[in-house]
Amino acid sequence: MVTSFLDSQQNQNFSYPEVGASRCGTPGGYTIDHNRARLGQGPEAFDCAKRAIMQWKMFDMPWIELCWPDAPIEPGSTVAILVGHLGFWSLNAARIVYVLEEDGPVQKYGFAYGTLPDHNEIGEERFSIELHRNDESVWYDLLALSRPHGLSRLAYPFTRHLQKSFAEHSKRAMQRAVG
Repeated sequence: MVTSFLDSQQNQNFSYPEVGASRCGTPGGYTIDHNRARLGQGPEAFDCAKRAIMQWKMFDMPWIELCWPDAPIEPGSTVAILVGHLGFWSLNAARIVYVLEEDGPVQKYGFAYGTLPDHNEIGEERFSIELHRNDESVWYDLLALSRPHGLSRLAYPFTRHLQKSFAEHSKRAMQRAVG
């Protein structure tokens, strides 16, 4: 079932016009969620965090299943996110928009994915890690731009609760992965 769902998403366009917006700003008309968590100290912690991002460890939580966690971190990779809530599961499609690799005073690695038409939200989410060279602190940075779509409009307070829960669980998953 999931494989045929993913196959049906391969040629779909993104469900929003501001593709790539999480790279340089936050466009109007979206709910913005920006979350950060300290992961550790130094280049070794950064390397460990980078491996965690590449292995999709930020989705390591009991009520979410990423299909498939071996999807390469590269533009065009499409994944399905299976979310358990209120006794049922929903399946959401997203595609990687860009990969982020920056060097300088703050070294960064990560990527953003955008929603496809078969996703309960409309928007983009960026998952990245940072090594701040001035103090060697390593941070997980999660930025989401979203608007409700379809049934999520009807259950918007619950949808917001799920989004906030995802951010908290994702930060903890990354902290566990980096240890």
